[in-house]
Amino acid sequence: MPLPWSELIGFGAATLTTLSFVPQVWKTFCSRDVSGISLGMYATFTVGVAGWLVYGLLNGAWPIVVANAITLSLSCAVLAMKLRFG
Repeated sequence: MPLPWSELIGFGAATLTTLSFVPQVWKTFCSRDVSGISLGMYATFTVGVAGWLVYGLLNGAWPIVVANAITLSLSCAVLAMKLRFG
């Protein structure tokens, strides 16, 4: 059974927004330069993403679950680098 259009749109949007974090994580990992990253913003963002992940799990919204699980790991990586190098 094919996915409904709303699920396809959700997965497409989730893919784009999640992939948008990859260049920042890669640049930060390679350069170790975290001077331009706000600790408060990334900490708040990471907690918010965790909240969206829980919301998606509770509602069975798989585009939200998949996107936020990946985004949470990426934002945790940047946050960890900020704490370590910044």
